[in-house]
Amino acid sequence: MRGSLILAATVAAVALMAPVADAAAKEGDLLVRARGIWVTPDESSSLTLGGAGIPGQANVDAQVVPELDFTYFLSNNVAAELILATTPHDVNATGTPLGNVDLGDVWLLPPTLTFQYHFDPAGKVSPYIGAGVNYTIFYNEDAGAARSIDYENSFGWALQAGVDVALQGKWFLNLDVKKVWLNTEATIDAGLPSRIVADVDIDPWIIGVGVGYRF
Repeated sequence: MRGSLILAATVAAVALMAPVADAAAKEGDLLVRARGIWVTPDESSSLTLGGAGIPGQANVDAQVVPELDFTYFLSNNVAAELILATTPHDVNATGTPLGNVDLGDVWLLPPTLTFQYHFDPAGKVSPYIGAGVNYTIFYNEDAGAARSIDYENSFGWALQAGVDVALQGKWFLNLDVKKVWLNTEATIDAGLPSRIVADVDIDPWIIGVGVGYRF
C-alpha cells in the first residue's frame, strides 16, 4: 500500500511538472476568459450644498458578478485585454445634515482596456502585469429616499496583475487582481433649496478567478 501511494504521488508530481500540450500562447493568439469577480470599492467622497462643504460620506457596497474578457497577443509577450462586466451597487450617504440617506442603487458599466506583459507565455504557469484605461458608464439609477440622483460618466486608470495556469489542451485557469481608479460626480435632489453634489472616488479592487480558452 505504501509503495502504491509513493508511486501515485510520483506520477502526480511528474504530471504536474510535465509540459501541457498547446499550453503556449504566442503572437496572434486570442484568449477568452470567463471569471467570477469580487468588486469591492475603496471609496472616499466630499459633499457640497450650494457650493459649501457639508458633513457626510457616500458609501458604495461590494458585489460579486460574472466577467468576460478577451486578450489578443500583439507579440509573444505583449497582449491587449478588453474586460467587460457590469455591476449593481447600493449607495447611501451617512453623517449628512439629513442623517443617513438611502441613495438607492445604480449600475456601473466600466469597459477596461489594458496592455499586458506576459513573463512566460510558453510555461505552464504564466504570470503577467498590465496597465490601461477604463470608461465608466452609470445607468439605471434608482434615487432611493432622494427625489432624483444623477451620476457623471468618467475616464479612469487601471493596473492589473494575474497568472494563467495551463490545464489540458488549450484550457487554462486564471487568477487576476485589478485596481481601477474611478471617479464620479453625483447630483442629488433631496428636497432642499439647493442640490447636494457628491464628488466620489469609488476606486474599486477587482479580484477574479475563472477559466479560459486559447484560440
